[in-house]
Amino acid sequence: MYNWSVDEKYMRKFPRKYQLWRLEQIISYGLDGEKLDKNEVTSNWDYLKKRIDPERRKFLEFLLWPKQS
Repeated sequence: MYNWSVDEKYMRKFPRKYQLWRLEQIISYGLDGEKLDKNEVTSNWDYLKKRIDPERRKFLEFLLWPKQS
């Protein structure tokens, strides 16, 4: 993932904020060959679900927590 509008070197000084920002960016703008870590997404879901597109959120919820019938 390449982000031209943010100084990633500076953001890496704040590991927690960088992790959340990076997850949000990857989910919103594409993986670019990377894979998401399911545990990382689920552990930060409360933060992410408020900040991503509603349709993307529904899709991720469908993948992460499938309903058992």
